[in-house]
Amino acid sequence: MRISQLEGKRVALWGWGREGRAAYAVLRERLPQLPLTLFCPPAEADGARAETGGALQVETEVTGQALSRFEVVIKSPGISPYKPEAQQASAQGTQFIGGTSLWFSEHADADGNLPNTVCVTGTKGKSTTTSLLAHLLRAAGHRTGLVGNIGLPLLEVLDPQPAPDYWAVELSSYQTGEVARSGARPDVAIVLNIFPEHLDWHGSEQRYIDDKLSLVTGGHPRVAVLNAADEHLHALHLPHSQIVWFNQPEGWHMVGEVVHRGTQAVFDTSNTPLPGRHNRGNLCAVLAALEAMGLDAMALAPAVQGFRPLPNRLQMLGERDGLRWVNDSISTTPHASLAALDCFAGQRIALLVGGHDRGVDWHDFAEHMRDNAPVEIVTMGSNGPRIHALLQPLADEGRFGLHAAGDLPHALELARAALGAQGGVVLLSPGAPSFGAYKDYVARGRHFAELAGFDPDSISAIPGLGVS
Repeated sequence: MRISQLEGKRVALWGWGREGRAAYAVLRERLPQLPLTLFCPPAEADGARAETGGALQVETEVTGQALSRFEVVIKSPGISPYKPEAQQASAQGTQFIGGTSLWFSEHADADGNLPNTVCVTGTKGKSTTTSLLAHLLRAAGHRTGLVGNIGLPLLEVLDPQPAPDYWAVELSSYQTGEVARSGARPDVAIVLNIFPEHLDWHGSEQRYIDDKLSLVTGGHPRVAVLNAADEHLHALHLPHSQIVWFNQPEGWHMVGEVVHRGTQAVFDTSNTPLPGRHNRGNLCAVLAALEAMGLDAMALAPAVQGFRPLPNRLQMLGERDGLRWVNDSISTTPHASLAALDCFAGQRIALLVGGHDRGVDWHDFAEHMRDNAPVEIVTMGSNGPRIHALLQPLADEGRFGLHAAGDLPHALELARAALGAQGGVVLLSPGAPSFGAYKDYVARGRHFAELAGFDPDSISAIPGLGVS
């Protein structure tokens, strides 16, 4: 649905975060006479009225009946369309869309195609991969937009002037379905991996997988760049797209620390600034996408040396008190925590895990701790006791030290004491969301940096965000 098609319809906004504000600003600019209603929590209502000069009708009670009064509801990504009130309104004909869908519809050509637009998703690694893609495109001399879930809502960059040559768009599982519903067809879509996550939003593991994969199963990109090592992706059949596999011998893949294109060695990644072998492996996905767009990927590969790592993603803060501090606050799944541990194999690590409990299974993580555990593990957050109980039998066997913290400051105290004079790495890789204790993973990472003695402002900016 294009923005112009909203004219004359009964339209509401649901959510007043950054995405909701971006949608409001665009609608006011494009359709200034369109009446708008906002659904938001009572704590946000007065602020929204003041911010919009009273031009926005605000309702604080969200029910299926209230939502069904509107033909279209533009919801923020964090609000699940599977909530009962949304399902009730949908059954009565209300259409739910997001800013992602509007942006894609606006940018599609007459045939529904999105030329020079690359979408990136995956359970882990998608932000670094999207940022790396933008970095290499810019290294080739192309004006590029780095936008989306990485930290810049799409509607905030609806019509930049001059327009970029390429778009590098990160999409969360909350947004991938929006692409399919928009009817727009991305030029290239990268899917890195699939692990269970956001089960509270999606309702089940299978629905999470289906929603995540809808970028390629429903979005029908011209080219789908897929990880051959992921079982969910390897089983896909996409009759409307050309599939390009990475992480297999015939294409872009890693041999040790060296990137190969088929049998040809291309680039040694051992001294690159990419954090973690999984991110260096995702360089293969980026190179496969560049090649699919007709660019010289082999010539561009060495430009990765100029890449600046993103904050909160295996971010080396520095050394304090004889300890090295690593901020991996973006880690919201147990698999991400395991990947972080792998980056520091052989070192003395105190791992901080736990956060908001959304029902993710930690048994696989516990099994890995039998033979690949750090020297110390500190559990915290609402799912901390559940993780602690799973790990206790292994700790009783002496495989690692195990400690329970009430919150992040307490966790740091326990980690410091556990590592002691021998020193080591304090690794915040929670494997769980930050909700409840913090606004988001950025706030959690900033607090970790502050507690460790670093300036949180100096570690928070995302390099290259926006159009340049």
